[in-house]
Amino acid sequence: MSSILNIYNRKKIAFTRGKGTYLFTSGGKKYLDFVQGIAVNCLGHSNDYLIKTINKQSKKLWHVSNVFTIPEQEMLAKRLTKKTFADAVVFQNSGAEATEVAIKMARKYFYNKGYKNKNRILCINNSFHGRTIATIFASNSKKMTEGFYPKVDGFDHFNFGDHKGLEKKITNKTAAIMVETVVGEGGIKVIPDFCLIGLRKLCNKKKILLILDEVQCGIGRTGKFFAFEYAKIKPDIVPIAKGIGGGFPVGACLVNKKVASGMKPGSHGSTFGGNPLAMSIGNAILDVIFKKGFLTKVRDTGIYFKEELFKLKLKYPKIIKEVRGIGLLVGIKIAVDQNKFIQKLINNKLLTVKAAENVVRLLPPLNVSKKEIDEAVTIINKVCKTYR
Repeated sequence: MSSILNIYNRKKIAFTRGKGTYLFTSGGKKYLDFVQGIAVNCLGHSNDYLIKTINKQSKKLWHVSNVFTIPEQEMLAKRLTKKTFADAVVFQNSGAEATEVAIKMARKYFYNKGYKNKNRILCINNSFHGRTIATIFASNSKKMTEGFYPKVDGFDHFNFGDHKGLEKKITNKTAAIMVETVVGEGGIKVIPDFCLIGLRKLCNKKKILLILDEVQCGIGRTGKFFAFEYAKIKPDIVPIAKGIGGGFPVGACLVNKKVASGMKPGSHGSTFGGNPLAMSIGNAILDVIFKKGFLTKVRDTGIYFKEELFKLKLKYPKIIKEVRGIGLLVGIKIAVDQNKFIQKLINNKLLTVKAAENVVRLLPPLNVSKKEIDEAVTIINKVCKTYR
């Protein structure tokens, strides 16, 4: 019997090593990994450049308190602000932590301006912003909040796509609207560009902040560094994680100058956030992602992947109902039992992960090859055949 707290429905399979897009069991079985830690291993398993970076930094310095200047942290923050909308960055260890900081910054901004009751955050019903006690109530999922009352107040909700309902929910106590640019856990639903543009205009009109959660869809996953770049807008706050660490625990929250002004020494802190080892890895990730042509290739590969999946949808219309996503954040909405379908994929050596609305998520590394895409499509085709 395991001594690990039973909070995951774990598959009866364990891996001892990984390389690129593949995972291997102790018995030598090889699996095509289109989970990648749920969009975490953006450069795949055991990436040579990341290994070299970790080895080099581990021989110099692992951890030092944030009461001192950390050059690796300064460098990563400077690179992020230079390439994005942001003027400042605060480093954390996970997406949930980064989202918590986003909430704190939005509230602190209005508090410092004299609006002490302007502290409510408006979110999409059944979204996903983490599993801390605050972020589960931000998500408003019954499954996640059940048994964890009393409710953490300060959040209001609207339904995905309900534009009129959203505007009606805004009150003089609303501080910010917080949404995932691409709803991940909720079923791989891409918020259209015109909606993001509308959100920005609405926030400007109501003089509130726009928080775009890019924990899963950011860091090149969609073919742009940030998914909202397609809409050519600038949010006020953006929490990130997953891909920025390439498998190492790194989170961050990016913020513009206006909102950053509300945070002072003592407003927030993190023991491990921004440590030299984590920061060296974050810088290595940017070395690769900012390389000329890298994101273009992600976009091209993503288009190819979706085209191949659309062919399967046409071939198996009673099995695959919809192909969703952008870049290499892809999902297929199926009309059969989700758990059984995913298990059949596993039996054929393809690893995937579920999302809401009976969607199967497909999250290969950003450097996946077309040959590996073809291998995944072949396995999905084989599984679909079993339903005929």
